[in-house]
Amino acid sequence: MGKFVTLAGTGGLFFVILFCGAISSVAPVEDLFGGLTVLPSAAAQSALRPEEEHLVKLFEKASRSVVFITNAAIKRGFFFNTSREVSQGSGSGFVWDKKGHIVTNYHVIAGADSIIVSFDSKTSYRARVVGVAMDKDLAVLKVDVSAASLYPLSVGRSDSLKVGMMALAIGNPFGLDRSLSKGIISALGREFRSLTGRTITSAIQTDAAINPGNSGGPLLNSSGQLVGVNTTIISDSRSNSGVGFAIPVNTVSRVVGQLIRFGKVRRPALGVYSFSDEQARYLDIERGVVIRNVAKSSGAAEAGLRGIREIGNGRIALGDVIIGVAGEIVDDEDDLLNALEKFKSGDRVKVKIIRDGKEKIVTCKLQESE
Repeated sequence: MGKFVTLAGTGGLFFVILFCGAISSVAPVEDLFGGLTVLPSAAAQSALRPEEEHLVKLFEKASRSVVFITNAAIKRGFFFNTSREVSQGSGSGFVWDKKGHIVTNYHVIAGADSIIVSFDSKTSYRARVVGVAMDKDLAVLKVDVSAASLYPLSVGRSDSLKVGMMALAIGNPFGLDRSLSKGIISALGREFRSLTGRTITSAIQTDAAINPGNSGGPLLNSSGQLVGVNTTIISDSRSNSGVGFAIPVNTVSRVVGQLIRFGKVRRPALGVYSFSDEQARYLDIERGVVIRNVAKSSGAAEAGLRGIREIGNGRIALGDVIIGVAGEIVDDEDDLLNALEKFKSGDRVKVKIIRDGKEKIVTCKLQESE
Protein backbone atom coordinates (compact mmCIF):
# COMPACT_ATOMS: atom_id res chain seq x y z
CA MET A 1 0.00 0.00 0.00
CA GLY A 2 1.31 3.46 -0.86
CA LYS A 3 2.12 5.96 1.88
CA PHE A 4 2.50 9.74 1.72
CA VAL A 5 5.60 11.17 3.39
CA THR A 6 6.87 14.71 3.40
CA LEU A 7 10.27 15.59 2.03
CA ALA A 8 11.84 18.83 3.20
CA GLY A 9 15.05 20.13 1.71
CA THR A 10 16.70 23.18 0.25
CA GLY A 11 14.80 22.62 -2.95
CA GLY A 12 11.43 23.27 -1.27
CA LEU A 13 8.54 21.17 0.06
CA PHE A 14 7.05 18.36 -2.04
CA PHE A 15 5.34 14.98 -1.75
CA VAL A 16 6.31 11.54 -3.02
CA ILE A 17 4.45 8.24 -2.87
CA LEU A 18 6.46 5.35 -1.48
CA PHE A 19 5.46 1.86 -2.50
CA CYS A 20 7.86 0.15 -0.18
CA GLY A 21 5.49 -0.55 2.67
CA ALA A 22 4.77 1.27 5.93
CA ILE A 23 7.46 3.12 7.79
CA SER A 24 7.77 1.47 11.17
CA SER A 25 9.41 4.34 13.05
CA VAL A 26 8.26 7.91 13.58
CA ALA A 27 11.88 9.06 13.65
CA PRO A 28 13.14 10.98 10.59
CA VAL A 29 14.60 8.88 7.81
CA GLU A 30 17.74 10.67 6.70
CA ASP A 31 19.78 10.44 3.52
CA LEU A 32 17.13 8.37 1.78
CA PHE A 33 17.02 10.81 -1.11
CA GLY A 34 20.40 12.49 -1.30
CA GLY A 35 20.52 13.98 2.16
CA LEU A 36 16.84 15.01 2.33
CA THR A 37 14.97 14.37 5.57
CA VAL A 38 11.81 12.28 5.31
CA LEU A 39 9.13 12.88 8.00
CA PRO A 40 6.02 10.68 8.29
CA SER A 41 3.05 13.05 7.89
CA ALA A 42 0.97 11.23 10.51
CA ALA A 43 3.65 11.89 13.10
CA ALA A 44 3.79 15.56 12.17
CA GLN A 45 0.04 15.90 12.54
CA SER A 46 -0.08 14.23 15.96
CA ALA A 47 2.72 16.29 17.50
CA LEU A 48 0.72 18.99 19.31
CA ARG A 49 2.52 21.44 21.50
CA PRO A 50 1.13 21.78 25.06
CA GLU A 51 -0.51 25.14 24.25
CA GLU A 52 -2.15 23.71 21.12
CA GLU A 53 -3.42 20.67 22.98
CA HIS A 54 -4.87 22.94 25.68
CA LEU A 55 -6.67 25.09 23.11
CA VAL A 56 -8.05 22.07 21.29
CA LYS A 57 -9.53 20.67 24.50
CA LEU A 58 -10.80 24.09 25.59
CA PHE A 59 -12.59 24.62 22.28
CA GLU A 60 -14.09 21.13 22.26
CA LYS A 61 -15.56 21.76 25.71
CA ALA A 62 -16.63 25.40 25.35
CA SER A 63 -18.05 25.13 21.83
CA ARG A 64 -20.83 22.86 23.14
CA SER A 65 -22.20 25.94 24.91
CA VAL A 66 -22.18 28.22 21.86
CA VAL A 67 -25.30 28.53 19.71
CA PHE A 68 -26.21 30.07 16.35
CA ILE A 69 -29.14 32.51 16.49
CA THR A 70 -31.32 33.38 13.52
CA ASN A 71 -33.52 36.48 13.64
CA ALA A 72 -36.55 35.96 11.37
CA ALA A 73 -39.35 38.30 10.32
CA ILE A 74 -42.80 37.37 9.04
CA LYS A 75 -43.27 38.64 5.48
CA ARG A 76 -46.78 38.69 4.10
CA GLY A 77 -47.63 38.41 0.43
CA PHE A 78 -48.97 41.48 -1.36
CA PHE A 79 -51.54 39.78 -3.58
CA PHE A 80 -52.33 36.65 -1.60
CA ASN A 81 -53.11 35.99 2.04
CA THR A 82 -49.85 34.17 2.61
CA SER A 83 -46.90 34.68 4.92
CA ARG A 84 -43.43 33.27 5.32
CA GLU A 85 -40.46 33.62 7.64
CA VAL A 86 -37.49 35.46 6.21
CA SER A 87 -34.12 35.66 7.93
CA GLN A 88 -33.15 39.24 8.65
CA GLY A 89 -29.97 38.63 10.60
CA SER A 90 -27.99 36.18 12.65
CA GLY A 91 -25.50 36.06 15.46
CA SER A 92 -24.19 33.97 18.31
CA GLY A 93 -25.15 33.21 21.88
CA PHE A 94 -24.27 30.83 24.65
CA VAL A 95 -25.90 28.65 27.29
CA TRP A 96 -26.18 30.40 30.63
CA ASP A 97 -27.73 27.68 32.80
CA LYS A 98 -29.36 24.26 32.81
CA LYS A 99 -32.83 25.83 32.64
CA GLY A 100 -32.39 26.70 28.97
CA HIS A 101 -31.50 30.37 29.26
CA ILE A 102 -29.42 31.68 26.36
CA VAL A 103 -27.50 34.96 26.49
CA THR A 104 -26.87 37.09 23.40
CA ASN A 105 -26.74 40.72 22.27
CA TYR A 106 -29.95 42.68 22.03
CA HIS A 107 -29.07 43.85 18.53
CA VAL A 108 -28.91 40.21 17.37
CA ILE A 109 -32.63 39.71 18.07
CA ALA A 110 -33.95 43.26 17.65
CA GLY A 111 -37.09 43.41 15.52
CA ALA A 112 -37.51 39.63 15.37
CA ASP A 113 -40.90 38.00 14.88
CA SER A 114 -39.31 34.61 15.37
CA ILE A 115 -36.00 33.49 16.89
CA ILE A 116 -34.32 30.17 16.10
CA VAL A 117 -31.52 28.82 18.29
CA SER A 118 -29.35 26.14 16.69
CA PHE A 119 -26.98 23.96 18.67
CA ASP A 120 -25.74 22.23 15.51
CA SER A 121 -26.86 21.68 11.93
CA LYS A 122 -29.44 19.12 13.04
CA THR A 123 -30.70 20.56 16.33
CA SER A 124 -32.69 23.80 16.34
CA TYR A 125 -35.33 25.23 18.66
CA ARG A 126 -37.67 28.19 18.68
CA ALA A 127 -36.79 30.55 21.49
CA ARG A 128 -38.82 33.07 23.44
CA VAL A 129 -37.50 36.34 24.79
CA VAL A 130 -37.21 36.40 28.58
CA GLY A 131 -35.99 39.97 28.81
CA VAL A 132 -33.81 42.60 27.14
CA ALA A 133 -31.53 45.37 28.34
CA MET A 134 -31.22 47.67 25.34
CA ASP A 135 -28.93 50.09 27.17
CA LYS A 136 -26.46 47.25 27.75
CA ASP A 137 -27.07 45.48 24.41
CA LEU A 138 -27.95 42.24 26.20
CA ALA A 139 -30.85 39.83 25.88
CA VAL A 140 -31.88 36.55 27.49
CA LEU A 141 -33.74 33.89 25.52
CA LYS A 142 -35.18 30.57 26.63
CA VAL A 143 -35.41 27.27 24.83
CA ASP A 144 -37.19 24.12 26.00
CA VAL A 145 -34.32 21.65 26.06
CA SER A 146 -33.53 18.88 28.53
CA ALA A 147 -30.95 19.86 31.12
CA ALA A 148 -28.78 16.90 30.12
CA SER A 149 -28.31 18.47 26.68
CA LEU A 150 -27.19 21.85 28.01
CA TYR A 151 -23.61 22.82 28.87
CA PRO A 152 -23.42 26.21 30.61
CA LEU A 153 -20.13 28.06 30.47
CA SER A 154 -18.11 28.55 33.60
CA VAL A 155 -18.47 32.22 34.60
CA GLY A 156 -15.31 34.11 35.53
CA ARG A 157 -14.75 37.70 36.64
CA SER A 158 -13.77 40.69 34.56
CA ASP A 159 -12.34 42.77 37.40
CA SER A 160 -9.31 40.45 37.57
CA LEU A 161 -8.38 40.85 33.89
CA LYS A 162 -5.09 42.42 32.88
CA VAL A 163 -3.87 43.74 29.56
CA GLY A 164 -1.84 41.05 27.82
CA MET A 165 -3.87 38.10 29.09
CA MET A 166 -5.06 35.59 26.50
CA ALA A 167 -8.51 36.15 25.01
CA LEU A 168 -10.50 33.56 23.06
CA ALA A 169 -13.62 34.35 21.04
CA ILE A 170 -16.06 31.66 19.91
CA GLY A 171 -18.94 32.41 17.58
CA ASN A 172 -20.41 32.02 14.14
CA PRO A 173 -18.72 34.68 11.99
CA PHE A 174 -20.44 35.19 8.63
CA GLY A 175 -22.69 32.24 9.48
CA LEU A 176 -19.77 29.82 9.71
CA ASP A 177 -20.37 27.24 12.42
CA ARG A 178 -18.47 27.64 15.71
CA SER A 179 -15.19 29.31 14.97
CA LEU A 180 -12.40 30.01 17.44
CA SER A 181 -10.14 33.05 17.32
CA LYS A 182 -7.26 33.77 19.67
CA GLY A 183 -5.75 37.03 20.81
CA ILE A 184 -5.08 39.07 23.91
CA ILE A 185 -6.80 41.60 26.12
CA SER A 186 -5.67 44.80 24.40
CA ALA A 187 -7.17 47.33 26.80
CA LEU A 188 -9.64 47.66 29.66
CA GLY A 189 -12.13 50.32 30.66
CA ARG A 190 -13.15 51.20 27.11
CA GLU A 191 -16.50 52.83 26.33
CA PHE A 192 -18.84 52.49 23.38
CA ARG A 193 -22.44 53.38 22.60
CA SER A 194 -25.35 50.96 22.70
CA LEU A 195 -28.24 51.15 20.24
CA THR A 196 -30.06 53.50 22.62
CA GLY A 197 -27.13 55.91 22.78
CA ARG A 198 -26.24 55.00 26.36
CA THR A 199 -22.58 54.45 27.09
CA ILE A 200 -21.48 50.93 27.94
CA THR A 201 -18.59 51.38 30.34
CA SER A 202 -15.69 49.17 31.44
CA ALA A 203 -15.71 47.38 28.08
CA ILE A 204 -12.96 44.92 27.19
CA GLN A 205 -10.93 45.61 24.06
CA THR A 206 -9.43 42.58 22.33
CA ASP A 207 -7.60 41.81 19.11
CA ALA A 208 -9.12 38.31 18.93
CA ALA A 209 -10.86 38.30 15.55
CA ILE A 210 -14.50 39.38 15.90
CA ASN A 211 -16.56 39.58 12.72
CA PRO A 212 -20.27 39.96 11.84
CA GLY A 213 -21.96 36.90 13.30
CA ASN A 214 -19.68 36.79 16.34
CA SER A 215 -21.98 39.23 18.16
CA GLY A 216 -23.42 37.68 21.29
CA GLY A 217 -20.76 34.97 21.50
CA PRO A 218 -18.50 34.44 24.51
CA LEU A 219 -15.08 35.90 25.18
CA LEU A 220 -13.12 33.43 27.28
CA ASN A 221 -9.91 33.48 29.28
CA SER A 222 -7.21 30.83 29.00
CA SER A 223 -9.06 28.65 31.51
CA GLY A 224 -12.21 28.62 29.37
CA GLN A 225 -14.14 30.89 31.73
CA LEU A 226 -16.55 33.51 30.42
CA VAL A 227 -15.10 37.01 30.83
CA GLY A 228 -17.20 38.96 28.33
CA VAL A 229 -19.81 38.99 25.57
CA ASN A 230 -18.45 39.95 22.14
CA THR A 231 -20.46 42.89 20.89
CA THR A 232 -18.94 45.24 18.37
CA ILE A 233 -15.91 46.10 16.27
CA ILE A 234 -14.30 49.26 14.97
CA SER A 235 -14.04 48.82 11.23
CA ASP A 236 -14.95 50.69 8.06
CA SER A 237 -15.54 47.40 6.25
CA ARG A 238 -17.56 45.61 8.99
CA SER A 239 -14.83 42.95 9.17
CA ASN A 240 -12.16 42.36 11.77
CA SER A 241 -9.61 45.14 12.17
CA GLY A 242 -8.04 43.97 15.41
CA VAL A 243 -10.20 46.25 17.59
CA GLY A 244 -13.20 44.50 19.07
CA PHE A 245 -15.18 45.16 22.23
CA ALA A 246 -16.87 42.86 24.71
CA ILE A 247 -19.28 43.63 27.55
CA PRO A 248 -17.51 42.64 30.79
CA VAL A 249 -18.87 39.56 32.52
CA ASN A 250 -19.44 41.38 35.82
CA THR A 251 -21.97 43.57 34.01
CA VAL A 252 -23.39 40.56 32.18
CA SER A 253 -23.93 38.60 35.40
CA ARG A 254 -25.76 41.49 37.07
CA VAL A 255 -27.97 42.26 34.08
CA VAL A 256 -28.75 38.66 33.14
CA GLY A 257 -29.70 37.83 36.73
CA GLN A 258 -32.27 40.63 36.73
CA LEU A 259 -33.61 39.77 33.28
CA ILE A 260 -34.19 36.16 34.32
CA ARG A 261 -35.81 37.16 37.61
CA PHE A 262 -37.82 40.23 36.60
CA GLY A 263 -37.82 40.31 32.80
CA LYS A 264 -36.18 43.74 32.93
CA VAL A 265 -33.36 45.60 34.62
CA ARG A 266 -34.37 47.25 37.86
CA ARG A 267 -32.32 50.42 38.21
CA PRO A 268 -31.92 52.53 41.34
CA ALA A 269 -32.96 56.16 40.99
CA LEU A 270 -32.77 59.38 42.97
CA GLY A 271 -36.39 60.31 42.35
CA VAL A 272 -35.72 63.37 40.20
CA TYR A 273 -36.77 64.44 36.73
CA SER A 274 -34.07 66.31 34.88
CA PHE A 275 -33.63 68.49 31.84
CA SER A 276 -31.96 66.85 28.87
CA ASP A 277 -28.29 67.57 28.27
CA GLU A 278 -29.20 69.74 25.28
CA GLN A 279 -31.64 71.78 27.37
CA ALA A 280 -29.07 72.16 30.15
CA ARG A 281 -26.49 73.53 27.72
CA TYR A 282 -29.10 75.91 26.33
CA LEU A 283 -29.55 77.15 29.90
CA ASP A 284 -25.78 77.84 30.01
CA ILE A 285 -25.12 74.95 32.39
CA GLU A 286 -21.77 73.67 31.10
CA ARG A 287 -21.72 70.45 33.10
CA GLY A 288 -23.94 68.42 35.37
CA VAL A 289 -27.58 67.36 35.38
CA VAL A 290 -30.17 70.05 36.07
CA ILE A 291 -33.11 68.92 38.19
CA ARG A 292 -36.48 69.92 36.73
CA ASN A 293 -38.80 68.31 39.32
CA VAL A 294 -38.46 66.19 42.44
CA ALA A 295 -40.84 63.27 43.00
CA LYS A 296 -42.89 63.46 46.18
CA SER A 297 -41.91 61.05 48.99
CA SER A 298 -38.68 60.20 47.16
CA GLY A 299 -35.19 60.00 48.57
CA ALA A 300 -34.39 63.22 46.72
CA ALA A 301 -37.33 64.98 48.37
CA GLU A 302 -36.27 63.76 51.80
CA ALA A 303 -32.74 65.00 51.14
CA GLY A 304 -34.10 68.43 50.21
CA LEU A 305 -33.10 68.46 46.56
CA ARG A 306 -34.84 71.20 44.56
CA GLY A 307 -36.29 71.48 41.09
CA ILE A 308 -37.18 74.69 39.27
CA ARG A 309 -39.29 77.10 41.32
CA GLU A 310 -40.83 80.56 41.21
CA ILE A 311 -39.03 83.21 43.20
CA GLY A 312 -41.46 86.09 42.65
CA ASN A 313 -42.17 88.77 40.06
CA GLY A 314 -42.55 86.09 37.39
CA ARG A 315 -38.99 84.94 37.83
CA ILE A 316 -37.99 81.27 37.93
CA ALA A 317 -34.91 79.79 39.60
CA LEU A 318 -33.23 76.73 38.15
CA GLY A 319 -33.14 73.56 40.18
CA ASP A 320 -30.08 72.01 41.77
CA VAL A 321 -27.37 70.83 39.40
CA ILE A 322 -26.03 67.35 40.15
CA ILE A 323 -22.27 67.23 39.52
CA GLY A 324 -21.26 64.09 41.43
CA VAL A 325 -22.50 60.82 42.91
CA ALA A 326 -20.53 58.78 45.44
CA GLY A 327 -17.31 60.53 44.51
CA GLU A 328 -17.76 60.12 40.75
CA ILE A 329 -17.95 63.14 38.48
CA VAL A 330 -21.28 63.67 36.75
CA ASP A 331 -21.05 65.77 33.58
CA ASP A 332 -24.25 64.57 31.90
CA GLU A 333 -27.22 62.19 32.17
CA ASP A 334 -25.15 59.26 30.98
CA ASP A 335 -22.66 59.78 33.82
CA LEU A 336 -25.49 59.99 36.35
CA LEU A 337 -27.13 56.75 35.19
CA ASN A 338 -23.82 54.87 35.08
CA ALA A 339 -22.89 56.07 38.57
CA LEU A 340 -26.24 54.98 40.02
CA GLU A 341 -26.09 51.53 38.40
CA LYS A 342 -23.38 50.50 40.83
CA PHE A 343 -25.91 50.64 43.67
CA LYS A 344 -29.27 49.07 44.44
CA SER A 345 -32.60 50.36 45.60
CA GLY A 346 -32.45 51.26 49.29
CA ASP A 347 -28.78 52.27 49.27
CA ARG A 348 -27.82 55.72 50.53
CA VAL A 349 -25.40 57.71 48.38
CA LYS A 350 -23.74 61.09 48.67
CA VAL A 351 -24.79 63.47 45.92
CA LYS A 352 -22.80 66.60 45.12
CA ILE A 353 -24.85 69.50 43.81
CA ILE A 354 -24.48 73.14 42.89
CA ARG A 355 -27.11 75.39 44.47
CA ASP A 356 -27.04 79.16 44.13
CA GLY A 357 -23.51 78.96 42.82
CA LYS A 358 -22.18 76.95 45.77
CA GLU A 359 -21.29 73.26 46.00
CA LYS A 360 -23.12 71.14 48.54
CA ILE A 361 -23.24 67.44 49.41
CA VAL A 362 -26.47 65.70 50.47
CA THR A 363 -27.25 62.06 51.21
CA CYS A 364 -30.07 60.45 49.24
CA LYS A 365 -31.80 57.10 49.63
CA LEU A 366 -32.18 55.39 46.26
CA GLN A 367 -35.44 53.93 45.04
CA GLU A 368 -36.38 51.66 42.18
CA SER A 369 -36.84 53.50 38.90
CA GLU A 370 -40.26 53.51 37.30
